[in-house]
Amino acid sequence: MCFHERLTEQRAIERKTRVTALADKVKARQRRRRGVRKRLFGTAERPRLSVFRSERHIYAQIVDDSAARTLTAASTRDPQLRARVPRGSNRDAAREVGKALAERARAAGLSKVVFDRGGYLYHGRIAALADGAREGGLEL
Repeated sequence: MCFHERLTEQRAIERKTRVTALADKVKARQRRRRGVRKRLFGTAERPRLSVFRSERHIYAQIVDDSAARTLTAASTRDPQLRARVPRGSNRDAAREVGKALAERARAAGLSKVVFDRGGYLYHGRIAALADGAREGGLEL
């Protein structure tokens, strides 16, 4: 086997390892999410604030699990938030999403929610979104 064939084979193995590591990371978060969801349930009086974080954006929605209905939602992709949100997906943007979600929830007559961190650590953008929701008047 020549040098180039070995190098190509080695790169293929490294690529497969990276892909496997990413898949393992996603599976671990989904496992944590299931554990969190076992304990949390959104009702009409106290719905669930669910969070999803991607590399570039953050999404949050308030869900009534007993009626299987989304009551309100906000994300960094909302046209109304784009003007207020700093460029990129960072903690300031997450805080603005939390504030906007709290405004929409209060307009819908909600003041108390259960916070579902979705398997993510309560740190960084997730914590900033929760802080923004509290600043907006939601009780988590």
